Amino acid sequence: QRFDGFIITGAPVEQMPFEEVDYWEELKEIMEWTKTHVTSTVHLCWGAQAALYYHFGINKVQMDAKVFGVFEHRVQNRKTPLVRGFDDVFPVPHSRYTTVNREDIEKVPDLKILASSDEAGVYIVTTENGKQIFVTGHSEYDTDTLKNEYLRDKDGGLKIKMPKNYFPND
Repeated sequence: QRFDGFIITGAPVEQMPFEEVDYWEELKEIMEWTKTHVTSTVHLCWGAQAALYYHFGINKVQMDAKVFGVFEHRVQNRKTPLVRGFDDVFPVPHSRYTTVNREDIEKVPDLKILASSDEAGVYIVTTENGKQIFVTGHSEYDTDTLKNEYLRDKDGGLKIKMPKNYFPND
């Protein structure tokens, strides 16, 4: 069968090496299958990091602190239909301990960065043909998702800072 779209989401395994994730081999098979059976695949958060690693050898990088909050992003490539209609500057929630370096993405000729943030890093990346889309943030979050994550982590005894730009006056 062939599909118009496919979504590969994140998972709470971002601090593990990809090869140590129990289902890494199965996920690699799925990512390979999408190349020939899906018109466009969206990879979200850890799913984006996993796909950039699998398809292009771009490894994730551990952050000193969790990227956590709502950050301003700028559209960087207006010619791509995916970001048509976006404001020049727009907010997006992020919640992650790892990232992918802009420099590593820019070394791959088939990848283009569509939007990024000075604080949160690269946000949307796509392949030149638009078949693969990589989104590092969480546009899908509800209004209270960051609050719930913050309280969960705090109640769990984790060393967590309040999400930036989220609560009034931080």
